[in-house]
Amino acid sequence: MLAPARILGANPPSETVTMGMIGTGRQCYYANIPLFQGQPDCRIVAVCDVDSWRLAQAKKKVDAYNEARRGIAAGCAAYADYRELLARNDIDAVMISTPDHWHAKTALDAMAAGKDVALEKPIIRTIRNGKRLAEAAKKRGRIFRVDSEFRVGGPARRAYCLLQSGVLGKIGAVRVGVPGTDAPLPPQKPTPPPPELDYKRWLGAGVTQAPPMPYNVHAVHPRRNLRGRPGWMRRLNFCDGMITNWGTHLMNGALWCLGLDRDWPVEISGTGLYPPVESFWNVLLKFHVTYRFADGLQIDYRTERPYMRFEGDRGWIEADFQQIKASDKKFLAMKFDLADRPLPRQRSEKRDFLDSVKSRRDPLEPADVGYHVTAVCLLGHLAIRLQETLRWDREKERFIDNDRANQMLDRPITTPAPALQAKNWS
Repeated sequence: MLAPARILGANPPSETVTMGMIGTGRQCYYANIPLFQGQPDCRIVAVCDVDSWRLAQAKKKVDAYNEARRGIAAGCAAYADYRELLARNDIDAVMISTPDHWHAKTALDAMAAGKDVALEKPIIRTIRNGKRLAEAAKKRGRIFRVDSEFRVGGPARRAYCLLQSGVLGKIGAVRVGVPGTDAPLPPQKPTPPPPELDYKRWLGAGVTQAPPMPYNVHAVHPRRNLRGRPGWMRRLNFCDGMITNWGTHLMNGALWCLGLDRDWPVEISGTGLYPPVESFWNVLLKFHVTYRFADGLQIDYRTERPYMRFEGDRGWIEADFQQIKASDKKFLAMKFDLADRPLPRQRSEKRDFLDSVKSRRDPLEPADVGYHVTAVCLLGHLAIRLQETLRWDREKERFIDNDRANQMLDRPITTPAPALQAKNWS
């Protein structure tokens, strides 16, 4: 507390949040590091990755910023094992940007170590792990923020205000779309892991729920390259694909606007198409899920383009990341504090997290909300995979009269449904 302010930057130590970055791939390097470093009361003091090349790039980026912008010559620490980072008493919070199969495990360990957590979306691969995260955050008194930027965007904030104002009247139809960017890939042969990657640790065999597989670069991430979509995002071993990846933006936003982001649907049905059986990448190519809620409201969720559309008996609105449209221009001219005069934390998920760490106030997307909105996407994937209409008990948080589905509450989907696999590459 008596250290001079220059040690931690412009803000005195008591006002500075010290952070560790766990997972330093594309999202961390190009978004999470610079966006957190740009906040005057945040200092990154440690980075962690099992790929030594990526780890070195992250450390270089953090150190260069600290020296050039804050006059801090001391370099940040670098770790291959995130548990060593969590053991440090001088770290207040962590940003977790690992592949999806590590999200829940790393976040639970971080909260157990007394750290506040910003966790990349989708935060879970199983419904039960979502419940564990929400319970751990509450029990341990930790700040937990889903690191999704969609809710802090102008179009989403205005859509929320309009829906909550009731100006559209009774909502009769809701449609949500996400892009269908996943693709098949011809069969790939195993190859030796590169020397810079601790592949055994990356897999997390026996620690995470990911089925182990021999190394191939198209199942992990590009070598010595931080650009491009990594292959693990297209393998069911490690990720559910676009249904959760972008669903935790758009479905998340729609549920928020409707006031349903802590509620559950009562019935879920869907269909989809996986790549051909020989494809190395095997997440859903396209899908269409229908959710029915207790009051009769229905949400149609599909691969199409990124948007959320709400149709009421007095008009409609449609919003995406960049714009919002309406059936009547007067809707868009209405004034709301959240839309027109937002607080800094309402415009930035990073600012929201840091403010919550300092104030101990819940962030705008805490663990229980992240659990619900991500689990809703997982319910849709499960209905597709099992090729069944599923009924959900909102109180018990389990499926009604469906042992097969209940067995999947704590197991990720790791294989396609054979009957839904395409028969050619078209």
